[in-house]
Amino acid sequence: MIKLVKVAIAVVAASMMFGCADETIRPDINQLRSDFDKLETQTNAISNKTDLVARDARDASANAAAANAAAADAADAANRAADSAAETNHKLDRMLDKAMMK
Repeated sequence: MIKLVKVAIAVVAASMMFGCADETIRPDINQLRSDFDKLETQTNAISNKTDLVARDARDASANAAAANAAAADAADAANRAADSAAETNHKLDRMLDKAMMK
């Protein structure tokens, strides 16, 4: 019986202590919840910005690949023009040589 009374007193004392502590901790808990909500909002905003940056990076990569392909096509066209000009120059040199031999 004495043990039961001691346990009951301990339980009542602990519940009173936690009840009082609850009232003093409540503003801190509310502040933490508010901070957590702000942090969650900021995290979502950062995630959205990261998605936009990733999309922009993919677009830039695709544009760079298209520009690279266009540059390769332009280089091929320039090489063909240079070959054609060299061939024409060679023909003109032969014609001039023939004219000089006459």
